[in-house]
Amino acid sequence: MTDRAQVTSVAALESFRAALLIFLSQARASVDEARGDVLRTRLWLENDQTRHWENQLRARGLALERAQAEMFGARMSKFGGDVQEKQAAVRRAKLALDEAEEKMKLLKKSERELDHDSEPLLKQVEKLQGFLSGDMGLAVVQLNEFIKALEAYAGVAAPAPRNPEATA
Repeated sequence: MTDRAQVTSVAALESFRAALLIFLSQARASVDEARGDVLRTRLWLENDQTRHWENQLRARGLALERAQAEMFGARMSKFGGDVQEKQAAVRRAKLALDEAEEKMKLLKKSERELDHDSEPLLKQVEKLQGFLSGDMGLAVVQLNEFIKALEAYAGVAAPAPRNPEATA
C-alpha cells in the first residue's frame, strides 16, 4: 500500500467540466429558443393574425355592401340583364365574409388552445431553465473546487518513508 493517492484523472475532470460548460451553453440557448418560439407564436396570433382578419372582415363587409347596393341599383334600373350577375357577386361577397368570420372564430380558438396547451409546458421549461442556471451552475463551481483540491493534493510531496534503523 502506498502513502500517496494515485491522482491521474484531473485532466479527465477538466475535460468533463469543459464539456459540461458547452452543454449548458447549448441547453440554455435551446430552452430560450423554445420559450421565444411560443412567445412569437402567441404574438403572431394575437397581433398579426387578429389585425389581418379584422381588416379582412371590414373589407369583405364593405365589398358585400357594395355588391348589394349594385344589385339593388340593377333591380331598379330598366335593364334587368345585370341582376343575375349582381346576385352572383353578392353571393361571392357573402361567402368571402362568412369565410373571414370563420377564420376569426378559428383564430380565437387557436389562441385559447395555445394558451391552454403551452402553459404547462412553459412551466416545465422554466423549471429546466432554473435547473440549468442554478443547480448545474453550482455543479460547475463544485467541479472547479474538486479540480483545485485534487491538483493541490497531487502537488503535495509524499512523506519520506520511515526507516526504523535510522531512528535507533
